[in-house]
Amino acid sequence: MKRSDLNKQLNDHLTTLFDEPKRSDINNRLAKLIDAQEQQTISQSAALNEKNMYLITYGDSIQSSNQKPLQALRTMLDETVADIITDVHLLPMFPYTSDDGFSVTDYLQIDPELGDWSDIDDLAGNYRLMYDFVANHMSESSDWFQQFLQGNPGFEHAFVEKEPGFDATKVVRPRTSPLFHTYGMSEKQVWSTFSKDQVDVNIQDPTMFTRLTETLLTYITRGATSIRLDAIGFLWKESGTTCIHLPQTHTVIQIWRLLTDYFAPNTQIITETNVPHKENISYFGDGNNEAHQVYQFPLPPLTLHAFTTHDATHLTNWAKNIMRVGENATYFNFLASHDGIGMRPTEGILTDNDREKLTEKILQNGGQISYKNNPDGSKSIYELNINYSEALRNNGESDELAIQKMLAAHHILFSVMGVPAVYYHSLFGSRNDKKAAETSGIPRRINREKLDLATLQNELETNPYRQAIFTGLKKLAQVRQGETAFNPYQPQEVLSSDSRIFALKRGDVYCYTNVSDQAITIETAGTKNILTGEQISDGKCELPPYGYVWVK
Repeated sequence: MKRSDLNKQLNDHLTTLFDEPKRSDINNRLAKLIDAQEQQTISQSAALNEKNMYLITYGDSIQSSNQKPLQALRTMLDETVADIITDVHLLPMFPYTSDDGFSVTDYLQIDPELGDWSDIDDLAGNYRLMYDFVANHMSESSDWFQQFLQGNPGFEHAFVEKEPGFDATKVVRPRTSPLFHTYGMSEKQVWSTFSKDQVDVNIQDPTMFTRLTETLLTYITRGATSIRLDAIGFLWKESGTTCIHLPQTHTVIQIWRLLTDYFAPNTQIITETNVPHKENISYFGDGNNEAHQVYQFPLPPLTLHAFTTHDATHLTNWAKNIMRVGENATYFNFLASHDGIGMRPTEGILTDNDREKLTEKILQNGGQISYKNNPDGSKSIYELNINYSEALRNNGESDELAIQKMLAAHHILFSVMGVPAVYYHSLFGSRNDKKAAETSGIPRRINREKLDLATLQNELETNPYRQAIFTGLKKLAQVRQGETAFNPYQPQEVLSSDSRIFALKRGDVYCYTNVSDQAITIETAGTKNILTGEQISDGKCELPPYGYVWVK
């Protein structure tokens, strides 16, 4: 793209967002940013293919007595998963004050408890890195917010103050805390979607718009090959609206996508919007102008539901509507993450009774439930907080069956269209960290345990539960990465099957997963089990309880 074409498209987008003189102000600011960025040397990423697999982890998830956390993470990656992990999602690695990293005080510094930029550079030498851009909010202790409270030049409108006459009655948000909190000697009332320590930035302020855009470009310069836009749906506020998924928010993403494609083609913009499916996929835009990937939020709860009820009907019906987006857009598929299992994405798919059954099971399995406020004043289930392997386990099931279910669930993850992302506690066969959740009062910490490097490496060889899940997932990943049928942009065809079987066709590979506790014989047009190398001569294959197969 020529610079002149970029300038024109940027101006067209800004025209829909801002009146004069704001538009001209931002255009001038962006021109200076682009000039400066063009002087930078930016490493270009390769296009995604079937070999790409993300590991989701914190910068301090791996601990060692003689290394900084980021260095310990590098050691773990090199010594245990370098043969399957290509991309590493580093959850917020910046200084913060709460929410395990999501109340950032400085977007451009590495938390000294983790290491420094040289450690990030070291990681980037061997792995593609995904940075978290918490663009919607910052810590109340951040320098930017403190300057705002003091009324310093350039920060007068940097955050969203409560305005007389602003109608917030329809606002949708995932928390039960107050929408506005009071700060500082001036007692300013400031919008805080998530918590008092997470104050919402004012993207409508030209100076703040430019600061955030500069942050995005800096991440690209500093080695990011993917950028996750955290909670991006809440970015733009408009009186009388839900203040989520507004057209203006989509336009901001389109501007950031334009700049990303201009400077670093193939660098991925990934939107994180834990909402119902139709709302979620709206962030693809026209397939070329917004997110390169969107989080596939219905997949975790629907997979859990299938293995809980031994019925894949809801998962299958949903998958029939997952269509190929385009040559440069696909799905970010996951089963577990640092957050819980979101339930809003099941709206319109599962019934209230279905959700209640899952809730009861999670509580029985040692998990917790998080709620959100609704506009009508009621509360509803927002997410299930539990380790995914513990969530899958049905009453009375042995460790052996739990292991098999975990592998089968990831067989689904590795089969569906898109790019697979595996949470570190899933890959390493962890269990609930009940103590952390109970002592901290933070339900999500049940699945955020920090692991000692030496202990982990020993347990991957000596702990039967960890070892079986880890080696099983590695084998699945290695086979998957050798098949072009699993290219992220390859369409999927959902196959008619027994309701206890989730069945897909990807290219020349048939994918079958038994979600039940009964052995089932399937019929397939494939002739070779690519997981075992065995030939299938009569077109029939028996899947044991929670069994799975890829057939060519």
